[in-house]
Amino acid sequence: MASSLTLPNHTLVAQLPSLTPKTHCSSVSQCVPVIPKSSQSQFHGVNFSYSSSSSSLSIPSSSSFKTPISAKVEKGSEPPPFSLKDQDGKNVSLSKFKGKPVVVYFYPADDTPGCTKQACAFRDSYEKFKKAGAEVIGISGDDSSSHKAFARKYRLPFTLLSDEGNKVRKEWGVPPGLFGMLPGRQTYVLDKKGVVQLIYNNLTEPEKHIDETLKVLQSL
Repeated sequence: MASSLTLPNHTLVAQLPSLTPKTHCSSVSQCVPVIPKSSQSQFHGVNFSYSSSSSSLSIPSSSSFKTPISAKVEKGSEPPPFSLKDQDGKNVSLSKFKGKPVVVYFYPADDTPGCTKQACAFRDSYEKFKKAGAEVIGISGDDSSSHKAFARKYRLPFTLLSDEGNKVRKEWGVPPGLFGMLPGRQTYVLDKKGVVQLIYNNLTEPEKHIDETLKVLQSL
């Protein structure tokens, strides 16, 4: 059942399962959100709470979700460099991948329904990315231990980087999603020279990121 959520200047109709941050499943196709009697989720320091006894969803004011964007990466430009820790705690620099195409995708959080679907879709098409000579890198604000558990749980064969504090997200100008309440889902395709050839944003249909990136990679 849909519930109405009133925010300043607009009304959001949200499906509660889609806002549930964690799922318990053995595969993407079997993912079923589980909402306990009292549950809380956290997206980069943003807390949602849901109580089944009152059937209410408590969300802070929209102003608390706003993340300032200091720059914006555009098609045809070279994005700011970064060096972040991967799921094994090792520093990984963007410059390491110079000379080959790179897919960099920013996502809201580990082990959430949409992000799990997206990660597993990248996993299932990983051979196609390898055939195109491309590297896949996922970035979120989760720490390395969270990334490691997420990668192990879903057998993810690619690199996950920890952008704690969202510094790189801000530097790249990734727009927030859901009226500014959640970190955005945005994918970039960089060519062998490190120049951006695609910027694709779609928060609600995570699997489409894979189709769009493969189309561009096959044309490079």
